[in-house]
Amino acid sequence: MSKVTVFVGLDYHQDSVQVCVMDREGSVLANRRCPNCWSTIRSVVHRHGRQVRAAIEACSGAAELAEELVSRAGWSVDLAHPGYVARMKQSPDKTDFADARVLADLERVGYLPQVWLAPFVIRELRRLVRFRQQLAGQRRNCKLRIRALLRDGRVKPPGVRAWTVAWMKWLQTTREVSEQTRWILDRQLVQLAYYSGEIKAVEKRLDELVADDPVVEKLLSLAGVGPVTAVTLRAEIGRFDRFRDGKQMARFCGLSPRNASSGQRQADAGLIKAGNPELRAVLIELAHRLARCDLRWASLAGRLRANGKPGSVVAAAVANRWVRWLHHQMQTVQAA
Repeated sequence: MSKVTVFVGLDYHQDSVQVCVMDREGSVLANRRCPNCWSTIRSVVHRHGRQVRAAIEACSGAAELAEELVSRAGWSVDLAHPGYVARMKQSPDKTDFADARVLADLERVGYLPQVWLAPFVIRELRRLVRFRQQLAGQRRNCKLRIRALLRDGRVKPPGVRAWTVAWMKWLQTTREVSEQTRWILDRQLVQLAYYSGEIKAVEKRLDELVADDPVVEKLLSLAGVGPVTAVTLRAEIGRFDRFRDGKQMARFCGLSPRNASSGQRQADAGLIKAGNPELRAVLIELAHRLARCDLRWASLAGRLRANGKPGSVVAAAVANRWVRWLHHQMQTVQAA
């Protein structure tokens, strides 16, 4: 029994996991619900075989269970892309029983659409990076509310750049607004200061976490790349050598044009919708900086503008080319 290989599909839920065990011929040996506990799952599966190849859809909490099964149970566990798995189902019905069976069968025949199981340190870095992104979004919304209040009261700010020290001093002291608007503005300024302080605290913790990271050090040495861009790339990409080439990495980042051709019509339909939108936003911002400050990328941007391309297309093209170039640059750096 110890040498028998079984294929396991795990349909993950917060409190329970549907476990389907399948043999090499595709016969279902077990398909039952278990508590969300790696040792209980191991006990159920090991009744049928000790050589285990398991699959679990990537979702919140799934990576933690997968790592426990790898490190403690000694299993081979693959994370599956939930979107592609859903398209591969032969039935429109959805049940935990059927979902676990599909995962086991895809693992058995080698057709499982896999995603990378990031190490614990990278998952921790991602949590911090995404927390900072959430705080930055809340700070941005606070600024938008302040500008909306000024616009609603038809208040014209002084002729200085918004959010500078001089502009903020004017905002804190101006009496051109009504009494209730002043009260709301004061509350918004308190929130703005709070979010700014929290972002600085997260950035300090991020600096401490990646202080000895050779990948971040290499990224920071590149033109236009600052601390936020570097840690975001490290967290979301993790290992650069897990991609076959720069084109594949650019698609992962959501920077490749989506083909929308049919028959004799050849067309693009904008950038693909895959990838983390925050990662893509960071890379687009980087492309704007490179187009202004780096001769190589400014030359590319200039040629595209001369051909009549709009600014958004130019930025996306520069980001796409830069990510492809980055893939080559990072191949010599050891990563976790």
